[in-house]
Amino acid sequence: MDREWQGNSGAERCARNHFSKFLTNMALKDWVHILGVNINNLSQLDAISLIESWIQDRSKTRSIFIVNAHTLNLASDDANFQTILSSAHRVFADGTGVRWAARLRGVRIKENLVGTDLVPRLFADTAGRGYRYFLLGAGADAIDRAARRCERDFPGWSLAGFHHGYASEANTPDLIEKINSAQPHLLLVGMGNPLQERWIHRYQKQLQVPVCIGVGGLFDHWAGNLQRAPNWVRAQGFEWLQLLLQQPHKWRRYLLGNPKFLIRIVRELPKDLARSTQS
Repeated sequence: MDREWQGNSGAERCARNHFSKFLTNMALKDWVHILGVNINNLSQLDAISLIESWIQDRSKTRSIFIVNAHTLNLASDDANFQTILSSAHRVFADGTGVRWAARLRGVRIKENLVGTDLVPRLFADTAGRGYRYFLLGAGADAIDRAARRCERDFPGWSLAGFHHGYASEANTPDLIEKINSAQPHLLLVGMGNPLQERWIHRYQKQLQVPVCIGVGGLFDHWAGNLQRAPNWVRAQGFEWLQLLLQQPHKWRRYLLGNPKFLIRIVRELPKDLARSTQS
């Protein structure tokens, strides 16, 4: 009996060691492949350091896309959009769904890099260094209120300009000229998925801005149209429910899209793992 117990104890210790190594590997991996898209795994501080290094290097325009379950659902349904996401210089993870998908693939997401948290932290950590930003997106009234709030809340950066997100294709050359003439270091584009990513991808070579980030509904938060969920709600991964209550017209995105995403991340797991080993 003693030998049997000791053997079981040894097996348990071995299993614990393997599990510990698994968790360590999860923490160390700096990217994960989910539904056809490579997602970079950075802490918030590392992401801010990277963005600032790009701001200081004006040799080219670099793009950052932030993906959640809805974004990856759209990419799964549209190969062209999947290609656009994969063309970004960095893709950051946002939301509980992406964290779950990453864990299934053996990767622990270091931090949730949602734009509503990342951009304010970027502004705060790099304040007073002469950086300028341009806001593009939302409606005319909302972007005006968002810009005024930015000037009040982030005095360490300068507002180079702003424009609503409903410019026609015919007016886009004038809009790009306006952005380039303002000489911002950072262009925040908030048109929602997939419009903002398509816009950045299409006009990136014409833009003379070091960094472009797709920020989704950030401007509606800054304008007061949307309210953030309390910290405890966010910590439990239910901020999407707060957004659904404020935007009931998007019920399909959450009530149908979330189950669809869960099915997909399980179904596509073997394919994603295979791509991860090949990359």
